[in-house]
Amino acid sequence: MGTKSNELQVKQMNEINGIIAIWYREFKVFQREKSRIVASVVNPILWLLIFGGGLGASISISGINYQTFIFPGILIQAVLFSSVFFGVYIVWDRKIDFLKEVLVAPISRTSIFIGKIVGGATDSIIQSIILLILGAILEKAGLIPGLKLTFVSTVGALIILFITTTSMVSIGLIIGSRMESPEGFQLITSFLLFPIFFLSGALFPLNRLPAWLGTLTLIDPLTYSVDALRHTILGASQYGLALDFGVMIGFTVLVIAFGTYAFEKMKV
Repeated sequence: MGTKSNELQVKQMNEINGIIAIWYREFKVFQREKSRIVASVVNPILWLLIFGGGLGASISISGINYQTFIFPGILIQAVLFSSVFFGVYIVWDRKIDFLKEVLVAPISRTSIFIGKIVGGATDSIIQSIILLILGAILEKAGLIPGLKLTFVSTVGALIILFITTTSMVSIGLIIGSRMESPEGFQLITSFLLFPIFFLSGALFPLNRLPAWLGTLTLIDPLTYSVDALRHTILGASQYGLALDFGVMIGFTVLVIAFGTYAFEKMKV
């Protein structure tokens, strides 16, 4: 009995150490790619200042400055694109045979998948922290007035962004596990990313849409992430935090379960 218990403990430790090792590898890759870090921060700020500034000069939404209104959507945009495109590393790992080396290690594919999720989520959260800091600076400068970036709201925003990036990284890894080339991955993700981003209400309010378009926004999981962020850092919400978190967590559990299955069936 004692021997079986010790073997189980050793196996559990191997799985935990494997997850940590994969996370650390992904984190070191992220650190080395300085251009990726810069682009992931600069592009959302350009969207906020140029696109938001252009429309914001002529409109406001429910008395909220337009740049302020889209700031939660810009945060989601940054998380969405960096998280889903993280899946392309699975394709590259397969091409350079790194994935084969990982798979012969004494850990399960589920642990490999979890390690990849945590690695991708860490990268996105670091980007989110930088953007939140820049948002606070721009709020002080008067460019995006009305942001409520207190300590509590910032922590709440990071929780929402973490749940969102976990589900989006999982989707990227699922796609990456089925693709044979980076070009194929980029083609598929491009068809996926833009519709779910634009239908989320990141750039416009959802309460005046035509019925057919409103239905599409309701089945977009990002809609609820954007709404939860608006509630947290703007004090404006359409669906309420309970529904937002329910959908976000349910969707995340679903894609992680499907991603675990996809990794088990992945061919190398």
